[in-house]
Amino acid sequence: MRKYRVTYAALLVSTLVAGQLAGSIAAPVAAAAATSKNAAAPAAAPAFKFNSVPLGAGVTAVLENVNIWSQTGGNIVSYTLKYTNSGNSSASLLKYFSRVVTPGGSVLPGNPVGTDALKKKVGAKESLSVTYYVNVGQTSSLQGLKISMLVWDAKAKGYLKQTGSYAVPANYSTAAAAGTSLNTTMNDIPVTASADSLQLYKYGGKVYAKVGLNLTNKGNKVLGDPGYSAYLVSASGTSFELALSSTQADYKIQPQEKRSIYYLAEIPVYLKTDNMKLQFTQKDETTKLELPKSAYKLPAATSPNLVVGSGVVKKIIVNSNTIETLIRNANVYSQDADAVWTFQMQIKNTGNKAVTLPSYELAVKSQKGTTFPVSAKGLSGVTLKPLETKIIPLTVRVPLEVEQSGLQLLMIEAVGADNISGPDSSGTSEGAGTTGTPGTPAPASPVTATTKMIFPVAYFVIPYALRADVMTGQEYMTTNSYGSFSYSIQSLQRYPWRDDDIVAARLRITNTQTVSLTIPELKGSIKLDNDSLPVTTELYMDNKESSVLAPGKSVELYVLGKIAYTSEFRDMRVALNGTQNSESVPFLDLSVNNSINSIPTIAQGKSYTISKKGKAASLKENKTTVYEGENYNLVYTELLLSSEEKRQSKMARLQAYYKTKDGQYFEASSSQSDNSASPGAKQLVVFWTKLPKAADIADISLYLGAGINGGKLIESKEEATGFVDVAALQLNPQGNVPASTLASTVLYPYTISVQSSEGKHLRSSDTLDITINYGLKRDNQYDAGALEHKLILQITDPFGISTEKTLTLGTDLTEGTNNQYSLSISRTLYKTMGGGAYSLTFYDEFQGERIKLGSQAYAVTNVNPVKPEE
Repeated sequence: MRKYRVTYAALLVSTLVAGQLAGSIAAPVAAAAATSKNAAAPAAAPAFKFNSVPLGAGVTAVLENVNIWSQTGGNIVSYTLKYTNSGNSSASLLKYFSRVVTPGGSVLPGNPVGTDALKKKVGAKESLSVTYYVNVGQTSSLQGLKISMLVWDAKAKGYLKQTGSYAVPANYSTAAAAGTSLNTTMNDIPVTASADSLQLYKYGGKVYAKVGLNLTNKGNKVLGDPGYSAYLVSASGTSFELALSSTQADYKIQPQEKRSIYYLAEIPVYLKTDNMKLQFTQKDETTKLELPKSAYKLPAATSPNLVVGSGVVKKIIVNSNTIETLIRNANVYSQDADAVWTFQMQIKNTGNKAVTLPSYELAVKSQKGTTFPVSAKGLSGVTLKPLETKIIPLTVRVPLEVEQSGLQLLMIEAVGADNISGPDSSGTSEGAGTTGTPGTPAPASPVTATTKMIFPVAYFVIPYALRADVMTGQEYMTTNSYGSFSYSIQSLQRYPWRDDDIVAARLRITNTQTVSLTIPELKGSIKLDNDSLPVTTELYMDNKESSVLAPGKSVELYVLGKIAYTSEFRDMRVALNGTQNSESVPFLDLSVNNSINSIPTIAQGKSYTISKKGKAASLKENKTTVYEGENYNLVYTELLLSSEEKRQSKMARLQAYYKTKDGQYFEASSSQSDNSASPGAKQLVVFWTKLPKAADIADISLYLGAGINGGKLIESKEEATGFVDVAALQLNPQGNVPASTLASTVLYPYTISVQSSEGKHLRSSDTLDITINYGLKRDNQYDAGALEHKLILQITDPFGISTEKTLTLGTDLTEGTNNQYSLSISRTLYKTMGGGAYSLTFYDEFQGERIKLGSQAYAVTNVNPVKPEE
């Protein structure tokens, strides 16, 4: 048995057995009475049955049906006899025989089919049906055929005695009339069956037939699978093997359930479709013969209109459940030489059982008939729970040279080669075309397909609608495969990033459903104008660890793209995609024009706020100073970061650029503590950069934001790949005014207080000894990273010659009060020193540049040498 028969055997069981008795009670059925004289009677009413033939001892037999079907090596006639035993003891079937007499006079013994070979007797007061087969050679019609009944009789010549026969009348038909319901049994379960429809579809230059059969289970058990095959037979006798529609792949008939069963076949375009019938056969595993069973005359063929108007729901039947399909949210935009169409197919299971959709193929067809394939991965094989609705996103590229109005989405049922049959590519095959008398089951070689069959289901009209740009700040509604929500672009910013610029779209998504909305692991992409290549993109979502959004709740996310800082663009496309079964699934796709929002400005003295979960803090300028160098100026800014978390937490790494009045940007280096901040604690964050000497530092601002990497906020020691929540903090650069004394010199986090200094010179000596009495105090109010400041002590002697010392605070100078630091300077010139003054100057050196902190002069005391004692 071919594999496809396994696929739809369950259906064939029900339909074939349901029609098994069609030959005996179908209408129109010729009336032919069988008596001991074998007299043929004229046709009677549709309820005609063959008369019973007595076999003796209360046993009778009646012919229930007779059929004919072609086989290799000869045509096969099958017939069923029903034995009835009215006696009080069982009767052996070994005494009863049947013979088929062909119109040519051949007498052929009937053999029981394999499943009936073990039926040896009829019980008392019981009935038993046995099916027989005969190879009638080239006989192709039932006309003129007789079936004789014989019994064992030792006194008769040849030991066989004929007790009667059944003559098949000329107008006998094995096919039930179209629309006639047959009450019969299948696997001992009562069923009702009737032919439903014959529909013809044209697609791709081919013609496909769809045959319908109504079947009702009248019993209390699920119908089984007898393994029947189905054929579409033309009036001339050409047969086409049918495949069960893939929408009924899990076919079973529940008790009291009524189902419409559909079969598919490809037929030649020239085939006449008048007076066609549905024929069922069963393969006898013992003899390997295909035996004819029941047949149904089909109603006149119709060609349904498959075009589905815009916004119209198309209902399809899958496993007896109604599935509503609808095309929605169709729009188009141009990209390169193509029109990119995006739309959604909404599917809803309106039934009360879960349904798995079969395989479909999708394509978009233009008015001139050109088709463009559409991926159907999201549709084929999807399972829908009862009353469940799913949204399948679809995308297709159509060349701009094609007329974009009047497009249709073709939905095609794909039936594979393993589970279908039908004609070959030409519509015929060798052996096809055998004819018989119209109305009889004329045998013919079945035509079998070797490739898959594609069967049109619907042609959805796609409304032509250009995709509108999304406006910043406005709310929009949408539905996708994850649910319904509203979205808005909160801002669209552009700011510097190293050698490039960052374009950042900040979006807000709000769950508008009454149930939770699942946010998938998203990836973002940005495309500019008609450039088909996406820019390098990163996505950051606040509170990313929460993948479920409760009703009415919102989440913000950023899609950041890096572009050349010289790039100009008019329009931007932003897309968010999730992943299902390793496939990228659209979540949100929108277009915005180049309405770049200005970076928010924070006035001098005001605070920049970070509101991200676990990183909440505010920053305020502490001071901004300029270190003036020979070739450039170094701008240095201290910010005080205050934690606003209620738990100890590590703060977000801050990223910044300095912007000058004339619009130039300079990346800022930074120093930030890596320690966790307690609630309300402050940390000192430092930024600096080098500016050309000609740069105007008036109105200078700091473009400040929270660093991200890998889609999350990062901390101090991590490397940033971008930053978000950018705002321009207006700075207040202060000129440096050195102190006139060293009574209190601040080099954060230390304050140095020089209490006194003494310089001694031994007359005629080349050495000046200097002692500094000081106090050193550390301010622990703020936590800070490595600041890399150096304290430079410059000593200028009475001759105006300077000497420098680099002092390490906490080491060279120790914390505490009343400390002393001593040093000696030697020069030959000092031998002539007669007094004078020296000065001490403190400098703050940072990144190789200095600012003067303060200076103070002290007198040199000359000391006479001590004379040796005589």
